[in-house]
Amino acid sequence: MPASAIRKLVPFSEAAEASGVKVFHLNVGAPDILSPSCAGSAVIERSKSAHHFSYTHSAGLKELRKAMAGKYYNKLGLDVSAEQILITVGGSEAFAAAMQIAAGPGDEIIVVEPFYTNYQTFAFLNGITLKAVHSDIRNNFSVPDISSFETLLSPATRAVLLSNPCNPSGKLFTREEMMAIGGFCRKHDLFLICDEVYREFCYTNDPFFSALEIPGCEQNVILVDSVSKRYNLCGARIGCIVSRNLEVMQCALKFAQSRLCPPVLGQYAALGALDTPESYFQEVRAEYIRRRDCTMDLLNKIPGVYSPVPYGAFYTVAELPVPDTEVFAKWLLTDFRIDGETLMITPAASFYKTPGEGRNQARIAYVLEVPLLKRAMNILSEALKEYRQNV
Repeated sequence: MPASAIRKLVPFSEAAEASGVKVFHLNVGAPDILSPSCAGSAVIERSKSAHHFSYTHSAGLKELRKAMAGKYYNKLGLDVSAEQILITVGGSEAFAAAMQIAAGPGDEIIVVEPFYTNYQTFAFLNGITLKAVHSDIRNNFSVPDISSFETLLSPATRAVLLSNPCNPSGKLFTREEMMAIGGFCRKHDLFLICDEVYREFCYTNDPFFSALEIPGCEQNVILVDSVSKRYNLCGARIGCIVSRNLEVMQCALKFAQSRLCPPVLGQYAALGALDTPESYFQEVRAEYIRRRDCTMDLLNKIPGVYSPVPYGAFYTVAELPVPDTEVFAKWLLTDFRIDGETLMITPAASFYKTPGEGRNQARIAYVLEVPLLKRAMNILSEALKEYRQNV
């Protein structure tokens, strides 16, 4: 079982913090933005009237699924019904189930690298092989020509899997790129599993183009979504699978029945969160643009560092002037201090399938307020200077 690249260094950060060191956590996508008050209020109000917390339907509360269809997806212009939504234990269960629905042991799924590291974990657990189309940091992670997908095609290929906006790179797939990938999936009768949990975090003026909007791919698309990032409800553990393919949804229900039901209190929180005013998202988007701009400006001023501007999510991948960012990231936590402070970042190698790719890269989550990000970038700059001179 592969260790989580995002969390494998946690023991070192815990040891540093236990010794009194302040650690700036740029390693995990856990925002400090306040959750909308309507989410917490819904949990409190519903809990008051609950005599006991029993199982819900395995697919989730019908009230929640109807509300998600009407109050969220339909408002986005996406034609989705309650029957085409199944509530999961976070987005993690959603893409784990989606991968198992699409492929079995010995089958293959094409991914665009870099990709969220847990895709590899669930592929490993289920005997699925990931085959990677490489997108390059020096080309702003643009998706290569569709011929790159064709060369990976085999009789065992069952799906294409991607996240849009992308964790870890912050890459925002264009309409043209999504249409090309959708056409490839339609041509070869493949599923398109699309992880859109960062949909609200897009920093262009163009409207977000969902996989659900690709014409002719109604039976191919399995959408993975979550309330974790949208409303900063990571701990509620509520995600969903959305598909217009009836057989997919019937299969998803079998997986859901095996774990009985999603978290009840989390479902209450998600129900309440659907009443979040639009102003909340506007303020959060503006705040993340400030954080992104601060991070990118300071990152690219550090000698030897390169990071393309991300247009989605709240991550960027940066090339660092070190041979192995995992060794460097560990050194930051065990050996480097400025005024009792240090930094935690995520080594990027495990976001790649191609051997050797990403070894000199790190994912940086700009999830702190601007003054803290400035301090964190100063720590990184000074750490790289000392590391290159002395280590």
